Amino acid sequence: MRFHLIDRIESWEPLQHITARKLTSVYENVWQPSATGPVLPFGLALEALCQAGAWLVLLSSAHTKRAALLTVGEVTMYRDAVPGDVLRMTAQVVHATPEAAVVDGWIEVDGERIMFARNIMCALIDADRLDDPEDTERMARHLLGEELVG
Repeated sequence: MRFHLIDRIESWEPLQHITARKLTSVYENVWQPSATGPVLPFGLALEALCQAGAWLVLLSSAHTKRAALLTVGEVTMYRDAVPGDVLRMTAQVVHATPEAAVVDGWIEVDGERIMFARNIMCALIDADRLDDPEDTERMARHLLGEELVG
């Protein structure tokens, strides 16, 4: 099963930074029960942030390179995401070569930082090895709000 944890890309600058969002819904089947109610599992919150970074690589390379997660240096979770939260993921490139990239990033809800991750290292591989280039282009246009109306 593939999880798409990005609803919209709000802004990006090639190989510099990206800001993307995810509107959560109580109707998604990803929620984990807790004493205070349903929460987004830590791993899925981190995955949403990593997906934002992966889109930055795809967009920066004109969809020819894809980020494959290698390691995550350090993550701090300040609070859980709950149904109805709008997650705003920001990823910034710390270092990049043609073979790899390192990014730092965070997730905010209503301007409050709920997660911070440092030294997310990714290998950069040929994107067409993982996804159909036409599907990637179509999804990118959707996320950027550039869909064709027909």
